[in-house]
Amino acid sequence: TLGFKQVSISSALVAMVRAVPRGFTATVDAYLTPVIRLYLSGFLEGFDEGLKDVTVSFMQSDGGLTPEHRFSGHKAILSGPAGGVVGFARTTFGLETNQPIIGFDMGGTSTDVSRYDGTYEQVLETQTAGVIIQAPQLDINTVAAGGGSILKFQAGTFKVGPESVSAHPGPVCYRKGGQLAVTDANLLLGRVIPDFFPYIFGPNENEPLDLEGTRAAFESLAPTINSYRREHDSHSKEMSVEQIALGFLDVANEAMCRPIRQLTEMKGYETSKHTLACFGGAGPQHACAIARALGMREVIIHRFCGILSAYGMGLADVVEEAQEPYAAVYSLDSLAEAKQRANKLAEVATRQLRLQGFRKDDIKVETLLNLRYEGTDTAMMIREPEDGSSDFAGAFLKQFRQEYGFELQRKAILISDVRVHATGITNILQPVILDKAKNEPQEEGRRHRVYFGSGWHDTPVYMLEKLLWGHTIPGPAVIMSGNSTILVEPDCKAAITKYGNVHIEIAAAQPPATLSRLSMVKADVIQLSIFNNRFMGIAEQMGRTLQRTSISTNIKERLDFSCALFSPDGGLVANAPHVPVHLGAMSSTVCWQLQHWGQNLKEGDVLVTNHPAAGGSHLPDITVITPVFKDAILIFFVASRGHHAEIGGITPGSMPPFSKAIWEEGTAIKAFKLVEGGVFQEDGITNILTAGMKNTEEEETCDSGHMVPGTRRIEDNLSDLKAQVAANQRGIALIGELIEQYGLEVVQAYMHHVQANAEEAVREMLKSMAQNVLSQSRAEHDELVVLEAEDYMDDGSTIHLKLTIDGRKGEASFDFEGTSPEVLSNWNAPEAVTAAAIIYCLRCLVDVDIPLNQGCLAPVSINIPKGSFLSPSDKAAVVGGNVLTSQRITDVVLTAFQACACSQGCMNNLTFGDATFGYYETIAGGSGAGPTWKGTSGVQCHMTNTRMTDPEIFEQRYPVLLHRFGLRANSGGVGKHRGGDGVIRDIEFRKSVTVSILSERRVHAPRGLAGGKDGARGENYLLKTDGRRLFLGGKNTVRVKAGERLQILTPGGGGWGSPDS
Repeated sequence: TLGFKQVSISSALVAMVRAVPRGFTATVDAYLTPVIRLYLSGFLEGFDEGLKDVTVSFMQSDGGLTPEHRFSGHKAILSGPAGGVVGFARTTFGLETNQPIIGFDMGGTSTDVSRYDGTYEQVLETQTAGVIIQAPQLDINTVAAGGGSILKFQAGTFKVGPESVSAHPGPVCYRKGGQLAVTDANLLLGRVIPDFFPYIFGPNENEPLDLEGTRAAFESLAPTINSYRREHDSHSKEMSVEQIALGFLDVANEAMCRPIRQLTEMKGYETSKHTLACFGGAGPQHACAIARALGMREVIIHRFCGILSAYGMGLADVVEEAQEPYAAVYSLDSLAEAKQRANKLAEVATRQLRLQGFRKDDIKVETLLNLRYEGTDTAMMIREPEDGSSDFAGAFLKQFRQEYGFELQRKAILISDVRVHATGITNILQPVILDKAKNEPQEEGRRHRVYFGSGWHDTPVYMLEKLLWGHTIPGPAVIMSGNSTILVEPDCKAAITKYGNVHIEIAAAQPPATLSRLSMVKADVIQLSIFNNRFMGIAEQMGRTLQRTSISTNIKERLDFSCALFSPDGGLVANAPHVPVHLGAMSSTVCWQLQHWGQNLKEGDVLVTNHPAAGGSHLPDITVITPVFKDAILIFFVASRGHHAEIGGITPGSMPPFSKAIWEEGTAIKAFKLVEGGVFQEDGITNILTAGMKNTEEEETCDSGHMVPGTRRIEDNLSDLKAQVAANQRGIALIGELIEQYGLEVVQAYMHHVQANAEEAVREMLKSMAQNVLSQSRAEHDELVVLEAEDYMDDGSTIHLKLTIDGRKGEASFDFEGTSPEVLSNWNAPEAVTAAAIIYCLRCLVDVDIPLNQGCLAPVSINIPKGSFLSPSDKAAVVGGNVLTSQRITDVVLTAFQACACSQGCMNNLTFGDATFGYYETIAGGSGAGPTWKGTSGVQCHMTNTRMTDPEIFEQRYPVLLHRFGLRANSGGVGKHRGGDGVIRDIEFRKSVTVSILSERRVHAPRGLAGGKDGARGENYLLKTDGRRLFLGGKNTVRVKAGERLQILTPGGGGWGSPDS
């Protein structure tokens, strides 16, 4: 080991394809395992003889135990939450209920949610703290909302988290100078009772919870909230501190509902048809509210809910797993080979369990195959069917249909891995049955005042340890379990089960009384936060539906898509955090269609478009729009935009570097009803996409009558278009639920309220920006601020911006007069792209958490000279405008605001293929540094955030060898804060293909700011087999031969501040 105390080998830790997550996993293991070993050594040394004859087991992330000497860092990441999953699964399912269960584990800093329906749902890849871990783990989703989540009133809305007060200093009530947190709200409302907590708080850890200090903190916040409300509604009533605290809890509960909806509905399950199992220190206080919000009718709270994760470890079995990769097409022969491999792996896993003392009869072995469709990355680990049929393919198809709603026809099923899961049954803990109750439950001392939506209630308190099987307790009530507080809300009823757990029946949700009286003109600050969450959640679920039901690599795996919700006038209301260049531009698309179709839109219509003149970005980005009606009145729109890898044009992949007219770039659709009267117009859209394009005008760009082929992958196009329709339908259904709950008037009112809230935040940012500039220049504060910035595309065409900010009104004018005319090439950018770049920049500059919506542009006017390459004709080629010019516009806007140095200013678009296949990717580079931060290296930034195909998948699926993919050292601009480095990508082709590169910043470097130096320019090379190295420039199409290599060196980001400062 060359002196190293720990060596982690990725292939030994994770015998699976995908180099990047495997490398992350090895890195995490190398970091954590020595720390764990040190802890275990100290722990064991504290016992006589180090517990040498005692079996000491530790929980792993997969829900199984393992002996001390086999405990490894990469399998310990979620060991605590995994104990909770085992705890609720083993004590609830089949004992307390036969319904599927949602686990809800709310602690101090976060909340973990999971699902159990008879088997543990595992995933093989998760992302924790931004790091990808590739190892068997229980499927646990975490949201940054717990008892310690900080409460803030910001930008006119209530905010809960994601920041946490942590254990020290903790909430205000801990008496250590902390900030208001969820625990404080529960304490103020009587849901946390100090009498039942030990005196361990304060500097000397000898004082009780500080109710008076918590009340004082809320009272100091109340004037700010009430003053804001009066400014916006002179008739608004003062909010009491109790109403404010309850409002924060309502917002927190909604934030915690979102991951539960995602966990169930993204897999095709109905959330309301689950039982909620609540545990953790804070979970039982929120159980009734969470269940009611999700439409659930029952809650189970274990008697040891505060320590259920620890209790679950006592219920867990010892697990040994073995796995190896096996690449084959699924068939009878390959299945037989896979089972032979599984038998050998089972011998290894069983031997390990026998060495730990397990008898053969106490060992259970399962065989699993990791299966996927040919041409996709969506693999599923499939257990061998219990009926003994060994029909893994049938089980795969069933699960695929459940999660994605369809099957892929004429696609082979591939085996990727063989895995065995061996379990040593422990039977350490067994449930204990309580005596039946003979008398009514006895209250514990005096009643305590607890605040609910209807006001204060004198509420009885019970000790769980004194309750017996059959005791029933109507709400409101508080049940103290010794280490947690269980809140039974009004109209709910608790019953003690035979095992001593608490079963709560949840009354059906009633329409909130406050909402039925809401003003349609003014927004309620609490409901504004809740509706922001709900609208955002709808867009997220649309995105998950699109990802689930699509088949193309671009949408399903690179995530090159966006989904959003729009008001009846076409204004953006909410979007999930998808691709920025899509989201800001989609409103223009919806508005164009609304104006084009007018009164010809009817219920059951779905529109499709991709034309830049109709609000599109570039032709591969196809937008599907669904207008939604109620009583023949248009009430809102939903839309999804996805990048289709093939849409026709002069090159495969539809990203030609040298296109000079839009006809050369593929099929252009201004307006078509993809679905009319509920009928999918498959023949019509097929004819449009496959017909090809013909230039019928005399132009210098191409010969008159020249034909350009239509799409080369019509089946993929049709499948993804249907997926987009399905995503829109999912959004419609979810908004329908929202309307059913709150009423159409309220929902539509809050569509506009969230836009107004974003507008206000942008206005405040512009006022602050103007004041800062004026104070630095010692000018009068009533003057307008005028800022200018200019940058160049590599051909010399200019983007010029004159930015005028009115500091009194909080308004800004973006004037692009002086920008070069339309270019005879393809980096012309439709006006919608410029709007998208501006809305993105404004959202970045607003230093508070607001949704990106149409309100961001309300205080802004944009002037783009007609005929410039930012407002080209409808004949202009535009394929590069979306992926190149959008990045340069962003750099110019951020430079004008002096916000940060220029980033790589390009998406480095690479396509290659032949008549049988096509591949497309964007390549990362360096981001620009700022006044307080270094630039990030090797990152997709600004107007794109799509994924890169893993190197091993890349080589497995395409005729290529990846020689190098790493950071381009020292390519970031130097400065007080250095710009991020670009990357080097070196690809060898194993067959003859056509390669196209569409890139920028090969002539003009990304600029530094405030004295920082420029980042390095990008470079593209072709390495011939005879040793020549050819410079390709920024844009080129070449026919490469087998053995030739493409080297792409992407730009670095600019530096910030003088290097000497």
